[in-house]
Amino acid sequence: MAAESTAFTPLTLPVLPLDDEVVLPGMVVPLDLSDAEVRAAVEAAQAAARDEPGKPRVLLVPRIEGTYARTGVLGTVEQVGRLADGDPGALIRGRGRVRIGAGTTGPGAALWVEGTRIEENVPEPVPGHVAELVKEYKALATAWLRRRGAWQVVDRVQAIDGVSALADNSGYSPFLTTEQKVELLETADPVARLKLATQHLRDHLAEQDVAESIAKDVQEGVDKQQREFLLRRQLEAVRKELRELNGESDGEESDDYRARVEAADLPEKVREAALKEVDKLERASDASPEGSWIRTWLDTVLDMPWNERTEDAYDIQGAKAVLDAEHAGLEDVKERITEYLAVRKRRGDRGLGVIGGRRGGAVLALVGPPGVGKTSLGESVAHAMGRKFVRVALGGVRDEAEIRGHRRTYVGALPGRIVRAVKEAGSMNPVVLLDEIDKVGSDFRGDPAAALLEVLDPAQNHTFRDHYLEVELDLSDVVFLATANVLEAIPEALADRMEIVRLDGYTEDEKVVIARDHLLPRQLERAGLRQDEVTIEEGALRRLAGEYTREAGVRTLERSIARLLRKVAAQHELGERELPFTVTDGELRGLIGRPHHVPESAQDPAERRTSVPGVATGLAVTGAGGDVLFVEASLADPETGAAGLTLTGQLGDVMKESAQIALSFLRSHGAELELPVGDLKDRGVHIHFPAGAVPKDGPSAGITMTTALASLLSGRLVRTDVAMTGEVSLTGRVLPIGGVKQKLLAAHRAGVTTVVIPKRNEPDLDDVPAEVLDKLDVHTVTDVRQVLDLALAPATSDASPEIPAAA
Repeated sequence: MAAESTAFTPLTLPVLPLDDEVVLPGMVVPLDLSDAEVRAAVEAAQAAARDEPGKPRVLLVPRIEGTYARTGVLGTVEQVGRLADGDPGALIRGRGRVRIGAGTTGPGAALWVEGTRIEENVPEPVPGHVAELVKEYKALATAWLRRRGAWQVVDRVQAIDGVSALADNSGYSPFLTTEQKVELLETADPVARLKLATQHLRDHLAEQDVAESIAKDVQEGVDKQQREFLLRRQLEAVRKELRELNGESDGEESDDYRARVEAADLPEKVREAALKEVDKLERASDASPEGSWIRTWLDTVLDMPWNERTEDAYDIQGAKAVLDAEHAGLEDVKERITEYLAVRKRRGDRGLGVIGGRRGGAVLALVGPPGVGKTSLGESVAHAMGRKFVRVALGGVRDEAEIRGHRRTYVGALPGRIVRAVKEAGSMNPVVLLDEIDKVGSDFRGDPAAALLEVLDPAQNHTFRDHYLEVELDLSDVVFLATANVLEAIPEALADRMEIVRLDGYTEDEKVVIARDHLLPRQLERAGLRQDEVTIEEGALRRLAGEYTREAGVRTLERSIARLLRKVAAQHELGERELPFTVTDGELRGLIGRPHHVPESAQDPAERRTSVPGVATGLAVTGAGGDVLFVEASLADPETGAAGLTLTGQLGDVMKESAQIALSFLRSHGAELELPVGDLKDRGVHIHFPAGAVPKDGPSAGITMTTALASLLSGRLVRTDVAMTGEVSLTGRVLPIGGVKQKLLAAHRAGVTTVVIPKRNEPDLDDVPAEVLDKLDVHTVTDVRQVLDLALAPATSDASPEIPAAA
């Protein structure tokens, strides 16, 4: 099919500029003749028409920001008269497109230009794709006009048959921008112009669909809020009528937060903050989420015991009696609590309860192995002081918000555990137990230990700010008791803020007392037995503590007692045993099996570990308290092994270095000690620490390794009843170590009777219970030669000689 043709006809016309307006062919527009340029163009056209037949003709040219378009529209002046507002005007009809050429002269004051008329011809019949385009445009235009309610215009659009006229009819569309209309004007091809007009109309309808959808959603939301508001008001009115019908006053409804805040006994700054939130609540709508946040915050603030305090029991003797009755041993902690109460009493008597805004709280850290009573001690302290007790478990806490609270803008926000503990206690001076503070972790949510720095600092915690409350909370009157198994696991800055009290474990006598007075009555009740039905002799309790368990605390001892009582109860129910029944130490094996921890001294001499040269007994400190550590040494055959030192037993770097030092000392001083040091040059030395799966580190096994090597070289046995601890230097000096109390308690539990420690650790013996020191022969030494004299038995005697006095 042939394409449409376009013809060009030359014209000379006066220019009628249109500022930011575009007229397309076929459009009829009224123009105001009060504009000088419009009037000049119309008058010039009228003057030229006097000599020519037909109506006056002008060239309608868009002028965008002072720039004329390249294409204009030939317009005829249909009528000149008055506009609706009475101003002079002219009615002009667009006839066709004109390509603007050069300027020329003509009558009147108007600008005259030469132009070329663009004649558009669409071949007949209309091609199929053009007919489909015409059909689509009419359908879109009809849909848009129907939305606007312009039903009369619909028929006129449907009656247009020409492709060019249909495309130019879009010039009436108010949604087209000036740039889009200029583009339609300058597009000479009618089919391309109709495609452009169709695309503009399609885009506008799509925008209208989106806008109508948004408007519908907004309207539905507004209608829902209005309906909810109306229903809430009706519900309030119904509740009010019901209260009046039942004779209830409005004051019983706890919705008047302003009255509650004003009636509450709040600190001044807290009251001001609460009243500000009440003002926000009164301005917020019932459906606003901020209203629920404010109500929750106000409820939390009003539930806090801001001015509630319990009176301390200043009966110092009575408090000490309570502590002694509930816990055996632990004298350090008891003395510290007694000192605290005495100081509080004197401050209260002299009117010094508050100094510099701070009250007389305390921050103690109870550090010790598991099972020594750290957690239960907190409750006993609260009982002795007459205070409320709250336990806060910190084991595994990794979120800083657990301590400081969440920002209350978050959904489900809560105050921190410290604030919740005070709220739970119902007083501002409770005893708060921070359990397992050394198990606090950290991740991307922050470091809870860092948040505890302010809580546990007596110089800062009187102005503690929780992220949820955002008001100052005075924690200076709280007694904080933190518990930990390992002091090194606590960050240094946090440990510096606490007073460290060590609980190093119980002696065997203390375990017997605890088992008799506390553990046995509790387990009898749990087993459903009365105290007159089952009795456990003290000898049996002592054997349970010494041979069936070996620990710093009493948890395993309590489990052993529970197992023993369950066995007796089961035998009674089976008819195998009559009650009442007394358990002696001889019946333990038949009830709960053989002992698991027989002392080395109680074994057959041939079965003892130290029955061969090269084995020595050391003392160590673990996470479970003190323990006995054996060191074994051997020499390799010169024909089968290379010379050198081999270490096994999962040792740390410090312990490996101690083994090197011990070996170097013996090599350099072997002749002096009458040892065959030549073997150390030609044969490999192997030192092993049994319990190889347990990590070990530290310098305190230095003299133990030296003694084991000296025993191996000399062939002399190490005494079974001797245990030792101390660091050794290259010159043979014995240097001080830590954990003396735990190590001596471990030696006592293991049945050791003689202990060797460094001379510089002699002051640490003051911390060891007197009953333990009475059963141990403690030797303090300064040189490793003294250790060898004490620990090694004569080579010619199988009997254990007398231990010489310490130097």
